[in-house]
Amino acid sequence: MLKLRLVLAMAILPLYLIAQSNEKSFTVKYITQPITVDGILDESVWEDAESAHGFQQFFPTDSVIAKQKTEIKMLFDDTTLYIGIKQEAAGRDYITPSLRRDYRAGNSDNITLLFDTFNDGTNAFLFGINPLGVRREALISGGGNDLRGFTTSWDVKWRGESKIHDNYYISEMAIPLTSFKFREGETKWRFNSYRFDLQSNERSNWTIIPQNQWVFNLAFMGDMHFEKPLGKSRTPLALIPYINGISGRDFENDISENNVKVGGDAKIAIGNGMNLDITLNPDFSQVEVDNFITNLTRFEVSLPERRQFFIDNSDLFSTFGGGRDANPFFSRRIGIAKDTDDNTIENKIIGGVRLSGKLNNNLRLGFLNIQTEEDEANEIASNNNMMLALQQKVFSRSNISMFFINRQSFDSPEFLDESEEYNRVMGMDYNLASADNTWSGKFYGHKSFQPNDSDGNYSFGAFTNYNAKNYGAFIDLVYIDEEFQSDLGFIPRNDIFKIASNFNKNFWPKDRKINNHSIGLFSIYTWRPGLDYQNTDYYYNLNWGAEFNNLSMLNADVTHRFIYLTDEFEPTGKDGAVALPANQGYHFTASTIEFQSDRRKNFSFGVMPTYGEFFNGTKFSVEGDLNFRLQPVVNMSMMFNYDHIDLPAPYARADIWLVAPRVDITFSKSIFWSTLVQYSSQRDNLGFNSRLQWRFAPLSDLFLVYNDNYYVNSFMPRNRSINLKLTYWLNI
Repeated sequence: MLKLRLVLAMAILPLYLIAQSNEKSFTVKYITQPITVDGILDESVWEDAESAHGFQQFFPTDSVIAKQKTEIKMLFDDTTLYIGIKQEAAGRDYITPSLRRDYRAGNSDNITLLFDTFNDGTNAFLFGINPLGVRREALISGGGNDLRGFTTSWDVKWRGESKIHDNYYISEMAIPLTSFKFREGETKWRFNSYRFDLQSNERSNWTIIPQNQWVFNLAFMGDMHFEKPLGKSRTPLALIPYINGISGRDFENDISENNVKVGGDAKIAIGNGMNLDITLNPDFSQVEVDNFITNLTRFEVSLPERRQFFIDNSDLFSTFGGGRDANPFFSRRIGIAKDTDDNTIENKIIGGVRLSGKLNNNLRLGFLNIQTEEDEANEIASNNNMMLALQQKVFSRSNISMFFINRQSFDSPEFLDESEEYNRVMGMDYNLASADNTWSGKFYGHKSFQPNDSDGNYSFGAFTNYNAKNYGAFIDLVYIDEEFQSDLGFIPRNDIFKIASNFNKNFWPKDRKINNHSIGLFSIYTWRPGLDYQNTDYYYNLNWGAEFNNLSMLNADVTHRFIYLTDEFEPTGKDGAVALPANQGYHFTASTIEFQSDRRKNFSFGVMPTYGEFFNGTKFSVEGDLNFRLQPVVNMSMMFNYDHIDLPAPYARADIWLVAPRVDITFSKSIFWSTLVQYSSQRDNLGFNSRLQWRFAPLSDLFLVYNDNYYVNSFMPRNRSINLKLTYWLNI
């Protein structure tokens, strides 16, 4: 019996030690001595501060200690969290492509800190800094399971500086506690950090994260313990007024505009966990323009939200349902409408409020109410757009969420059809996330209500994902009733029952060139319930992909598709082209190869050619990008996409081009100039957008924005504008 106990003890001990090694923690000491944020760490209190150290490599492998040491120390007083970081390096040859705030981390040397202040493994605040002291911040939602939960549009005031030495650099940060949300009296936050060290070609984390997970996944974190309980949140009232001078001309409609707009936002903290955002006569002229996309499908394309007012706690509103098929709330619908010619135009937002955050450790609340203006000339009614959402945490990292959406027209103008007076949607989602993120999923049921139409109108879905280091798989089921409608949602098509599935096998060879490669099979089947469950679409994709240790990537796949057209469809977009007939099925197969070079180089590129059948003809496509930098001041890039479609007579042949060069110049950490040119033959548009930004005070900016658009074929002007906008962030 004793021998058996010894054998069991010897067998269990390594597992116990591994488990213990993952439970990292350190103490954040309370101080009263002032700290100067200069990247030097010469105050005596830093010597006694505990540190987070012993970083674990994430790339090229996740099973060894990082080559270059990283040490993070933290201190706090009544108002501020102070952070001192020492990062050893192989030399001074750092890659820092830009001086612009909110830089992209993956292609540069930098370190990022993640703070899960409610210890729920679902949401976190992110702060980062690079060797030149350039800063970034972001919000993480959805447990950090994918990039959809990574929001860089969030802004907050904080300080940071870096100093470069021969074989290391020091960063010092001061983040006001008002930048976080947390429970009063809290003594512990979950914490992790990840670092990109491009000189050693290494990515590392403080706590171990398996290489098959995202480097910012919140399932893998340690603990930071505060020496003294945190007090009540004292977030100040922030007023953000703006004034915008506009001069523009719409050449299509022969309309000129010379105007001055004023408005602004207010941010008010309610308790330790809630934010109240108020906007009045908002203006989004400084927001970057959307990238053009060549769309050869029958369905609408979803574009990301860039407007600051909709960003904070956006996951409370935008993650219901299925993002690809049945998302009931898509904030970009607000402020956009169709005119009498079915063209998409801006619909002015009068104002709105947005309340979001934590009611307690396990319950989150989101409430949004926005009023849009009536546009009688384009027969657009004034609408009140409202959403209420509740999210209750269950188990370790899962949650149950409920919502109610109401889009209600005002005054019922004569041009408004009775069926369009309102649209209401309600539903419930269960979001699954296991403690180690091996299993994740979603199950939901939604119902819409329209005037004189309350029967049926359902949307259901179920998604389950398994993500282990060597194997991955998911299955996704979607049902959308023919009459389901969400005016504030993104629903490309109704009347579908869809099953999508994927299986992939991952390989991790001990090769000096290939870091990992995988092979996978992805499939989609779609049936139409309204057509006696006729199978109208299916899609198979057999793919192989490899990531090399020099950070280049190679992918190849073969796809086979079947589409049964229930309505006629003309894929080239040419005027006068003969549409493919309805009630006919098409089988077509195509092959793709994609290569992405090492982004660490001053010049890098990506290219992806595709050739194969396309409906009853053929299609050759090539898309890619070219990037060149003179760090850290100048970044130049060009995205391109070419499609040659050859359909048999009497159908069309077409050459579709999309070319988009961009120049980004960062004169300093506070002055930025970017110019984007976009040529799209499909849109018949050549667009210029040039934006000069001067950040003259924290989160306070002066923008000069020039927009110009021309018809491609005639090179006649479409519209032109210039904006001079001043925003100022005032804490009261």
